[in-house]
Amino acid sequence: MCLLLCVQVDVCGYPLSIFFIVVNEFCERFSYYGMRAVLVLYFRYFLKWDDDLATSIYHTFIALCYLTPILGAIVADSWLGKFKTIVYLSIVYTVGQVVMAVSAIHDITDTDRDGTPDNMTFHVAMSMVGLFLIALGTGGIKPCVAAFGGDQFEDHQEKQRSTFFSIFYLSINAGSLLSTVITPILRGQECGIHSQQKCYPLAFGVPAALMVVALIVFIMGSGMYNKTAPKGNIMLEVCKCIGFAIKNRFRHRSKTFPKREHWMDWANEKYDKLLVAQVKMVLKVLFLYIPLPMFWTLFDQQGSRWTLQATTMDGNFVRTVNPILILALVPIMDSLVYPLIKKCHLNFTYPSKVFLACCFALSYRRFVNGLGSPLNVTLGVGDIAPLSVSNYSLVPQGKAEFTIMNRGGASCLYSKELGFGSAFTLVIPSTFNIGSPDCWQAIQVVEDIKPNTIHMGWQIPQYFLMTAGEVVFSVTGLEFSYSQAPSNMKSVLQAGWLFTVAVGNIIVLIVAEAAQLPDQWAEYILFASLLVVVCIVFAVMSYFYTYTDPAEIEAQFRQPEHEPEEKKRDRVEMERKDSDCSKGSKGSDKKKRDSVVEQHNQDVKQSKM
Repeated sequence: MCLLLCVQVDVCGYPLSIFFIVVNEFCERFSYYGMRAVLVLYFRYFLKWDDDLATSIYHTFIALCYLTPILGAIVADSWLGKFKTIVYLSIVYTVGQVVMAVSAIHDITDTDRDGTPDNMTFHVAMSMVGLFLIALGTGGIKPCVAAFGGDQFEDHQEKQRSTFFSIFYLSINAGSLLSTVITPILRGQECGIHSQQKCYPLAFGVPAALMVVALIVFIMGSGMYNKTAPKGNIMLEVCKCIGFAIKNRFRHRSKTFPKREHWMDWANEKYDKLLVAQVKMVLKVLFLYIPLPMFWTLFDQQGSRWTLQATTMDGNFVRTVNPILILALVPIMDSLVYPLIKKCHLNFTYPSKVFLACCFALSYRRFVNGLGSPLNVTLGVGDIAPLSVSNYSLVPQGKAEFTIMNRGGASCLYSKELGFGSAFTLVIPSTFNIGSPDCWQAIQVVEDIKPNTIHMGWQIPQYFLMTAGEVVFSVTGLEFSYSQAPSNMKSVLQAGWLFTVAVGNIIVLIVAEAAQLPDQWAEYILFASLLVVVCIVFAVMSYFYTYTDPAEIEAQFRQPEHEPEEKKRDRVEMERKDSDCSKGSKGSDKKKRDSVVEQHNQDVKQSKM
């Protein structure tokens, strides 16, 4: 039922409103994954952080993105409703993307115009503010958008709703595919006012623009949406209900009190039995979620460790592999694999999300000035004092041309083919004649690190396996969480699913910082071994899980005769126990108890007729 006046229009059996939601999700995911595609590179090569710090901040950001869905679920379900929550937090999201783009403009603090920011603290602070706003925005709307899309369908459109979740997930990966191809290309451009540097402002600015488009498209469909009203502070009620059940159980821990079928039944004396039943359903699913973070622990390393692994390999194409595989595998799974599984009477369900390693072609080089006078070298090297060595600097793979100049204006053009991941020291000898036509021949080249020889194509199998696992595992999340959630707790359960992603990224931080493994391969083996153990545990747990129909259970508790019967039963049970514990007037108490029990039995018989 619509909270506001809305026009329901169906196209091919689907509400027209979902098309605005799908387009919004496509643009939002383009914005998010496009920004994330170059984030580690921004940390590593713009902010000049080392690999470990870049990895830690990256996973902290991802964890925050999946912790804030809890806040979004609370706001949506108990205060603003899903529609307003999506709109307001999308505005916060957009501001965060804009701040992130501004933080990457090196000219803001490049007072000496050498291409390097002079006040890195400003850029770090702006980046952290931008990432916080992005995490708040993207995380806050995560549990709302999918659930809001599900709300657009009527009860008889269960098949269409299921198809919607698959289309919804494909829109996620389509946005990711385009953004993970486009934003690294944008980053590879050179831009700047005073000096030309890698164009991070453009790489972050385009995702910001797409977020603006996402917000506008979503608002355009406002008149067609089915906007359900928020149903009170359900999260607070759930927490209070669980707390009372635990407290009441502890208070009645004596053996003189009969056991309850479920520990949440100890809340029946105070809370509505419908709420208790709904909390049971939520806890049942959340218990099944316990092993899931380990999957995300491995999955989200595609954006950190796998990216850094790619920098030690030869190639520049792997980041696009995961979205392509997703787009190919989801239809195959939907049309071929899952129908075969169903025919075999095996119970599997399933939408997912995408992430990939961004690779780039860079080499290191430095110069040794053997002359007695200072020199200046282009391509970011700068001034080199007499008889000194420059720091290593990065240049793109391929043919690099350096112009060496002295104070007198004489110059020498030197070119060198640089392999992927290589490192060179170029020695300018004391006999170097900077003005001669063949001056470049006097420069001596020392190969410090050989170019990478292992091609990035070897990462494709690991991406394929990870993506196949994601389709089978993660595609289940949206539909399963929605189907098993009580009517007033769908966003809460969605947030619970997303919370497992946050925990997975926190595990990466803990293991990476605490384990202190000397070799990266050992860390990979450790994570893989942990996931194998978790898979076994999860298989056992899922085997004993039984599906529930929240609507059917809720209908049972809404029957007029059901509540009085249950209340009488609880009252009779408590009165009997209190009577047994009483020390006085046993005869009259027994008559009273028998009378109450007899009346209760008559009520039960009448309710069954």
